[in-house]
Amino acid sequence: MIARSLSLEDHLERILFDQTTIRTRIAEMGAQITSDFSDGGELTVVAVLQGGILFLADLVREIRLPVRMDSVSVASYHGERQSSGRVDFHQRDLPDIDGRDVIVVDDILDSGRTLSAVMGRLREERNPRTLRSAVLLSKKVPRAAPIHVDYVGFEVEDEFVVGYGLDYRGEYRNLSMIGVLKHEWIERTS
Repeated sequence: MIARSLSLEDHLERILFDQTTIRTRIAEMGAQITSDFSDGGELTVVAVLQGGILFLADLVREIRLPVRMDSVSVASYHGERQSSGRVDFHQRDLPDIDGRDVIVVDDILDSGRTLSAVMGRLREERNPRTLRSAVLLSKKVPRAAPIHVDYVGFEVEDEFVVGYGLDYRGEYRNLSMIGVLKHEWIERTS
């Protein structure tokens, strides 16, 4: 068992994006969304919990339009390093988005299963005026589910990343940067 380090940053192999870089890119995304939705429709931004909440918080502050916020609680990783292939919804009722422009935000696009499942249910069970998606990170991997993403913060290689909402077994979400987790911290027992 590896002794717990006092600094979470010490658990990273390397930093991919520091806080300034992340905030700059999110500001650019917010400006694009503001431009794209300036026609006056009612905009709702829906976070995929839990990872998407930090991204949502910073993104909506960069959108210069009236915005409603909501969330959906789902799980597909179930504490593991890769998606289980099963997306479980942890709530019965989906957000009320009838007639609204909607952007679903998530922390990372990996297999595509989670975002595809959320977008599919919202499209089928609610009546959004428009439905788009935004992810902070998009992994350069083949997708298990077909999905189009409208707004992408950064593309990353197929590495295990944490920070800025991204976790491993519930930890590391609070890092202000995004980095690659050291192998020994992935393999450690909880």
